[in-house]
Amino acid sequence: MNNPLFYAKILLFGEYGIIEDSQGLTLPYSFYKGTLKFSDLDNDFEKKSNQSLEKYSNYLSELELPSDYQLDVKSFQSDIAKGLFFDSNIPQGYGVGSSGALVAAIFEKYSLIKRNPETISKDELKDLKVIFGRLESYFHGKSSGIDPLICFMNLPILIESKESVDKVSIPKEELGKGAIFLIDSGVTGETGPMIQIFFEKLKNEGFRKTLKEEFIRYNNACIDAFLKKDMNPFFRNLKKLSVWAYEHFRPMIPENLFNVWKKGLDSNAYYLKLCGSGGGGYILGFAKDYAKAEEMLEGFHKEVIYRF
Repeated sequence: MNNPLFYAKILLFGEYGIIEDSQGLTLPYSFYKGTLKFSDLDNDFEKKSNQSLEKYSNYLSELELPSDYQLDVKSFQSDIAKGLFFDSNIPQGYGVGSSGALVAAIFEKYSLIKRNPETISKDELKDLKVIFGRLESYFHGKSSGIDPLICFMNLPILIESKESVDKVSIPKEELGKGAIFLIDSGVTGETGPMIQIFFEKLKNEGFRKTLKEEFIRYNNACIDAFLKKDMNPFFRNLKKLSVWAYEHFRPMIPENLFNVWKKGLDSNAYYLKLCGSGGGGYILGFAKDYAKAEEMLEGFHKEVIYRF
């Protein structure tokens, strides 16, 4: 059974903001991946995954989807009985789309109408995002559908607004001094509680105002400058974004990263931001001189995801 691989995703910009209609920019991340496989289920990981798929298939059997997006749930359940599991090294609770890759893999294999990511139109992307949101909501209570969409498309995606997404080209990587990197906080984050905190904060008019007038403005400016490869305004807005998050997203920043977050802002050697919902998992780092940042962040496990 030769099944395609589904990569993890990284939401470079847009965490929380996309809930309030900011732009977002996401990239596939091939370091982590997953694929559907059959086995005799003779180890705990495979057994657990198979049981999870069975529970999920029950959810799918009761989910009503439009005719163009129907899944062959009976085949899925029959394969689960034959030992189907999701073989994945994507860490859960790290903000890199573990459930997104699973949903994308199931959709690719069991959707009655097959779709080629290369030929999907902007209108279809919009519909797919809605469908994926419904498929993934089983895991998070509520899902925008963005994670599975990126995992399915395996292309960078620009989230233009709540309604509109499009495929996008990002500047070609260069082996320069600069880098975008992940820092492992060493603790798992849970999406649900973090989103709950965010919605509580949204009830405060002052927070809503600063989110719209500052966070979203800096976030969108970062995306615009990054896509144009205009690095001076990019880092200028990135610093403002990092300061804003340090002040307003404190509950989402893992405790062991408070001080290094501030150290980056004070020294301008690197800037940190949330990767996904925060609370644990990965944090994103950006540095014009990665060697210097790496030295200052000694003791933390880091992974470079993009060089410039």
